[in-house]
Amino acid sequence: QVQLVESGGGSVQAGGSLRLSCAASARTFSAYAMGWFRQAPGKEREFVTAISRNGVSTSYADSVKGRFSISRDNAKNTVYLQMNSLKPEDTAVYYCAAERTTIATMKKGEYDYWGQGTQVTVSS
Repeated sequence: QVQLVESGGGSVQAGGSLRLSCAASARTFSAYAMGWFRQAPGKEREFVTAISRNGVSTSYADSVKGRFSISRDNAKNTVYLQMNSLKPEDTAVYYCAAERTTIATMKKGEYDYWGQGTQVTVSS
């Protein structure tokens, strides 16, 4: 069992930045590829970004490319999401997720564990 705890959410004006963190309880954190998803009110949960077990491979949704950056520190069992140039449409609850594989997918159904989420609100 892996527990994931997100932090770093909050309210920010458009154009601002936030850094989300996701701390994992797993002893073998490096065995998991990690992803970030988000869910806005009335919408389905959507893929944002993912990172491979060793942190070398990353992927991004088109809507966040060039603005968001995912990274991980396996020594600290933590994955990060740096969000720059935030837009009101980025407002959502952000979830981190873990998939026991080398390279994470964009498919939320493939993930094994999920955090409780952290709210990000971007005002115009």
